[in-house]
Amino acid sequence: MRHRILGLVAASTSAALLALSPATAAGTEPARTSVTYADLVAMFGEKVGDRRAVETGLPSLNRAMAEGQITTAYRQAAYLTTLANESSFRHDAKGGDKRKYTGRGYIQLTGEANYADAGAYFGIDLRRRPELARSLDHSAPISRWYWTVARDINPLADALDMGRVNAAIGYPRNKSEDAERCRDFKSALKHLHGSVPKGIRCTRPASG
Repeated sequence: MRHRILGLVAASTSAALLALSPATAAGTEPARTSVTYADLVAMFGEKVGDRRAVETGLPSLNRAMAEGQITTAYRQAAYLTTLANESSFRHDAKGGDKRKYTGRGYIQLTGEANYADAGAYFGIDLRRRPELARSLDHSAPISRWYWTVARDINPLADALDMGRVNAAIGYPRNKSEDAERCRDFKSALKHLHGSVPKGIRCTRPASG
């Protein structure tokens, strides 16, 4: 589990960014409304956690994708790639350190500021009860909140810009990790979209 950098400036979602990818229009076609354990294994192989644990959380995870408009092949590929690497699709995943605000849940919510902001959004006191971030009730909604509210990441996925997606997620800059997530993004696209489209970008911006 990797800890995200606090205070990261939200990624730009300008129309100019969306225009960079010639394949964006294809990515707006509806993808499947939900994913199964078999889908996740087809995309990410051994990164997917224990079947029983993963399937327990899939209904809430699929609802979160629908609520966050993560409903196209491009968006689902970016989002699911992120979760594969953050938590192996375990809603109860927890970071490996002893800090009170260690990474928890599908998207490894980390840091007091993020706990406070997510708690305020959902009306729960995550600062006093940080373990709720890895509960079945809250893990998937928090991942959707981080993806669409704390960071507006869907437009970056529409543009096939996995480099900026990774920067927006906020884990420490790491070329090996970035490359691994880009490979996973392509694997997910092949499964969900039927092919790997042209125009994928994997390099983070200089300030990301």
